[in-house]
Amino acid sequence: MLQKDGFFRNRRDEPFRQNQPIAPATVPSATAAPGTSEPKMDEQRKESKLVVGPDIKLKGVEISDCDTLVVEGRVEATLDSRILEIAENGVFQGTIAVDQAEIRGRFEGEITVRKQLVILGTGKVSGKVRYAKIKVEEGAELSGDLAVLDKSATALAATKRVANA
Repeated sequence: MLQKDGFFRNRRDEPFRQNQPIAPATVPSATAAPGTSEPKMDEQRKESKLVVGPDIKLKGVEISDCDTLVVEGRVEATLDSRILEIAENGVFQGTIAVDQAEIRGRFEGEITVRKQLVILGTGKVSGKVRYAKIKVEEGAELSGDLAVLDKSATALAATKRVANA
């Protein structure tokens, strides 16, 4: 009969990770509020970013609580975000409400941009487009129902977003 101790003895005798010191598991005090061990509220919140990579297809979803969405593949969704970036080969179909959008690829659907919409030379946008400011580079394609957002509606929407955050 074999004894387990004899079978694994060599491994047990060797120190675990000989060459690597073990760092204590502590939270850096730089993130703590003065006089407390808790991190400050504004420092707890980190930017949330979703990247849909090339050759990825994301269909039939609602994307929320996302600060930045980068589309390199194909997305069919509803989005409420701060920033949208559609890469040159990226495609977004659906409904979007964002603060800023930069489109190098293709967008089809309904888009509301509360601050600035930038369509670069390779960008193609079609559908219902609402914006506060717009910049369209030479070579870009823009078609559909276009309208400037009412400034008071834009300010009200921004106030509601801050209150809900």
